[in-house]
Amino acid sequence: MTQLQAGDTAPDFTLDDQDGSPVSLRDLRGRKAILYFYPAAMTPGCTTQACDFRDSLASLQGSGYTVIGISRDEPAKLKEFAERDGLAFTLVSDPDHGVHDAYGAWGEKVNYGKTIQGVLRSTVVIDENGVVTHALYNVKATGHVARLRALLGI
Repeated sequence: MTQLQAGDTAPDFTLDDQDGSPVSLRDLRGRKAILYFYPAAMTPGCTTQACDFRDSLASLQGSGYTVIGISRDEPAKLKEFAERDGLAFTLVSDPDHGVHDAYGAWGEKVNYGKTIQGVLRSTVVIDENGVVTHALYNVKATGHVARLRALLGI
C-alpha cells in the first residue's frame, strides 16, 4: 500500500453516492475537496466522525471545501446513515475498496489485538487542481475534524 503525499495528483474515481448517482473526482475540479475514509456507516466511531463533519460543514463549505465520505457500505446503507444523522454531504460506496487502495486507505491494522486487512481511517485534502495538499492516515474519529480545521486555518 502506498500512501499519498502532499503534491501528489489525487487519483480520479467514479463511485455511486447514497442515492445511487455517480460521483467523480474530476467533476470537482475548480473546487477544493476533503475525502475522508471510514470503516462502516452507523458504527459508534464513524457516527462521531460523520457528525463532527456535519457540525463543521458550514465553515468547511464557507472556506470552499466539498466534503465526501467514502466507505465500503452499499448506497442503501449510506442513505440510511445520512438520513438517520442528518448528514448533508455526499457519502460514496467503494465496495471493492479500489479507491481505498488508490488513496492508501486500505491496509494492515491491529483491531482488538488481531492484525487484519481493512480500512485505515484517513483524510485526504485536495486543491482545485486535483493535487493533494494534506494526506492524514490512521486518524482518530474523535476530535479529528477540529484538528483538520486547525490545520486548514478554518
